[in-house]
Amino acid sequence: MTTMALAALLQQADQSEGAASLEQLLDALTSAPALRTLVIVVLGLPIVYLASKWLRTWITGLMTPQAGLVAGRLAFYLGMAILLITSLNELGFSLAPLLGAAGVLGIALGFASQTSVSNLISGIFLIAERPFVVGDLIEVGGVTGFVLSIDSISVKLRTFDNKMVRIPNETMVKSQVTNITRFPIRRLDVLVGVAYKEDVARVRRILLEVAQRNPLALMEPEPIVVFEGFGESSIDFKVGIWTTRQNFLAVKNGIQAEIKAAFDEAGIEIPFPHRTLYVGTATEAFPVQLVEGGAESGAGATPER
Repeated sequence: MTTMALAALLQQADQSEGAASLEQLLDALTSAPALRTLVIVVLGLPIVYLASKWLRTWITGLMTPQAGLVAGRLAFYLGMAILLITSLNELGFSLAPLLGAAGVLGIALGFASQTSVSNLISGIFLIAERPFVVGDLIEVGGVTGFVLSIDSISVKLRTFDNKMVRIPNETMVKSQVTNITRFPIRRLDVLVGVAYKEDVARVRRILLEVAQRNPLALMEPEPIVVFEGFGESSIDFKVGIWTTRQNFLAVKNGIQAEIKAAFDEAGIEIPFPHRTLYVGTATEAFPVQLVEGGAESGAGATPER
């Protein structure tokens, strides 16, 4: 065997030993429970986050934002639970004692947090009944705002002045909730009073013309004018105008100014309270008696006016 061939064999043997040593090192590293747990956590967290986000987006496009929010959160919590159980199993923890301890702890927490449990059950009812969804404008307990989220414990609203209001689910179930944007169209009712001297038929005709001329008012259902009755100092009418929910505020701001301009042009009086201060001599002034020297001398005093 030549010297060159012997050198080649020695080099090949060294490479084989190096590869075997590297393989043994990798096996030793990957067999360590802590390292496997670290790999599971590092790879699992982004996967759980991206999967829950994708599921939320997909369910939102397929159904509603509320359903997407619930599905995304359920997927996130389920993924985190799987990661936790897998990590504990890799570290050598027995799950049976942990589950037993969790059951006892859950019973204790259940007695200590009855309000939270009630809110949780109420949240399930809200999700199942769906009286409103994320993005709706609702009114509850004197608070009006857009629904930001429907969580397991509470509902969060954003008011018109950009405040966040948190209302417990139990309160939502027990209270009267008005969903303002549930239907695509709404009716705006405007109360108008005119003087008793005005012609009722003429006033109704002018109000109906103003409503029909408004470009944002719907013709189906058509506007209506209702004679409400005789007020204290005016004849009262109600103008009902249908419009889309997106144009409701614009119609509310514009129609009243248009009614005022139409009444001014037609010479129709909108009454307001009048007060008259009368100073006359129809009655005598209230007599005032000056008493000097006490009660005894007051009997003979002369009244002054």
